[in-house]
Formats: sequence, C-alpha cells, structure tokens
Amino acid sequence: VMVWLRRCTHYLFIVVVAVNSTLLTINAGDYIFYTDWAWTSFTVFSISQTLMLAVGATYYLTFTGVPGTATYYGLIMTVYTWVAKGAWFALGYPYDFIVTPIWLPSAMLLDLAYWATKKNKHSLILFGGVLVGMSLPLFNMVNLITVADPLETAFKYPRPTLPPYMTPIEPQVGKFYNSPVALGAGAGAVLSVTFTALGCKLNTWTYRWMAA
Repeated sequence: VMVWLRRCTHYLFIVVVAVNSTLLTINAGDYIFYTDWAWTSFTVFSISQTLMLAVGATYYLTFTGVPGTATYYGLIMTVYTWVAKGAWFALGYPYDFIVTPIWLPSAMLLDLAYWATKKNKHSLILFGGVLVGMSLPLFNMVNLITVADPLETAFKYPRPTLPPYMTPIEPQVGKFYNSPVALGAGAGAVLSVTFTALGCKLNTWTYRWMAA
C-alpha cells in the first residue's frame, strides 16, 4: 500500500509542481514588452525562472534518484509554456516574436552535477545550484537576441504597463542596463544554492508526510 501511495503521490506532486512552475513563469519570456524596463525585468525574471526550475527539478530529481529527471522536468515546463505561448500566436503576434524561456540546458547541468558526484545531495545543491543560476540568464539572453526587430514589434502591439505611480517620467535604463546577464547570473549563482536546497528539503518533507 505504501509503495502505491508514494508512487501516486509522486505523480500528483510532479504535475502540481510543474504546472505551477509554468504558470508562475509563463510571461517570463516577455521582457521586451516592458520596453522601458526590459533589462531590469530580464534580471528579475531570470531569478524567478531560476527559482521555479531549481526547486521543481531538484525535488523531482532527488525524489526519483535518477539522473535525467531534472531534464525531463525542464521539458515538461517547456512544453507547457509552448502551449501557453500559442495564445500569443493566436492573437496575431508574429511567431518570431514569441519568446519561450530556455530551461533545458540548465536542467541538464543539474542532472550532470548529480550524476558526476555519484548522487551526492550536498554537491547537487552547491554545484548544481551554481550551474543553474549562472547558466539560465546566459541561455535566455541568447534566446532574446534572436527576436526579430523587438522594439519595432513591441510598439505595434498592446503591452503590459506599469501603474501610474510607477510609470517613469522618461525611459529608465537604470543601473541594470549595462549587464543584465551578469546581474542575473551573479544573483542566480548565490540564490540558486538556496533554491536547490529547498527542492531537496521538499523531497524530505514529502517522504515524511507519506510515511506518517
């Protein structure tokens, strides 16, 4: 009975975690809509995506104990996001303007860290966390660069706006303008260790709850 309870709970949790991760990051590819604040939002979104990927993928990876499941988790998030971004396409946005965040390479690095350290959980947290945090902003900037005529396209369509009390008097390039990748990767390298540790802890809590 306990085996089946664990197995069913495992599948239930991975669906819940993957769906919620995707919902929380569904607009994280739309940096360019925030034209005045694009690089600032890129930095913030990089951290939010790192959080959802690292926590969910680590949880799933340590739950199964099988290297490769983090990549599978990243694939689930990617496919869900493709489906959701299809709504933008249906609204008439050009296909080459729709940005889907890139999670797979970072998830693969997480798997690699787990496999290379012979499933050492502490190494996974330290090495895997740093690798995810540093790689994700880099891959997503490459992703963003491929968008065709981003500013021209962005101004053709309605876009999310800031509330009046936050609207800049003039376009804000601000301190994040110089290197959003470096800022995102620097913050991610530190924070992802905590995110990955949380994923491991969620796994522990899940087992305790099921065994009660």
